[in-house]
Amino acid sequence: MKRITSKGGFTVIELLVVVAVVAVMAALLLPALARSKAAAKSTVCKSNLRQLGISLQMYVSENHAYPENRFQTKATVSASSDRFWLAKLAKEAFGVPPATNFNQEGVCRCPSVQWSASTLLGFKSNGDAPSSGYNDDRFSGSGVRDYTNKFGLQGHYLPDPTLATPLDLAEASFTPIAESEVVVPSDMMAIGDCFEGSALFMRKPIDAFAEDGNTRPRHGGRANVVFCDGHVESPTLEFLFEETSDAALARWNYDHQPRPKY
Repeated sequence: MKRITSKGGFTVIELLVVVAVVAVMAALLLPALARSKAAAKSTVCKSNLRQLGISLQMYVSENHAYPENRFQTKATVSASSDRFWLAKLAKEAFGVPPATNFNQEGVCRCPSVQWSASTLLGFKSNGDAPSSGYNDDRFSGSGVRDYTNKFGLQGHYLPDPTLATPLDLAEASFTPIAESEVVVPSDMMAIGDCFEGSALFMRKPIDAFAEDGNTRPRHGGRANVVFCDGHVESPTLEFLFEETSDAALARWNYDHQPRPKY
């Protein structure tokens, strides 16, 4: 009778070695994959900002001025979205009326943003918050900066002598920043990552953004910004929000002067 012999197989020790090797390879590859995924999302964000920069340039070319910011513009039209800086770009540069959530989709959406639950409370209707912000020289360290002393793109304060409180935020009006007033367009930041869901891009201490979402992890400790001339940069958060050198401060202001922000 022919003897039947069993085929050779892996021993338990050999299986354990294989599993260990696979685990080590996974441990080595997963961080690299995570970095690649984060880099891809940042690239999409930069591309989106570049498109916003192009639309801003189209708007400025047509109007010879930069759009005022909705948050400090007196209500002269029925729909508040008509006063929103991003709506103006959508309507006048892209030539299409914006949807109700236009500031949270498409080129207006950063794929890396992760808002905290507390930040999203004010956006229950559509479950998200704007991830791009307009350069608004609003923060002064203790609240809203004096309207007459602002050097972002929000506009020039237009006093109204009929108001009981001249600097009433709800009734304040602004005239646009003229194209010629931006002294160095290539070094004047226009639109950047918004870290508090307000559709504003303004200088605050980094820790002030911490409770709103993934500030530091969003782009690996950097932020994406498009300048008035349309080019995009990714400076570190420290350089953007905390460094006090002339080079760091001047790029926030249309007159290119290193004015303190807080």
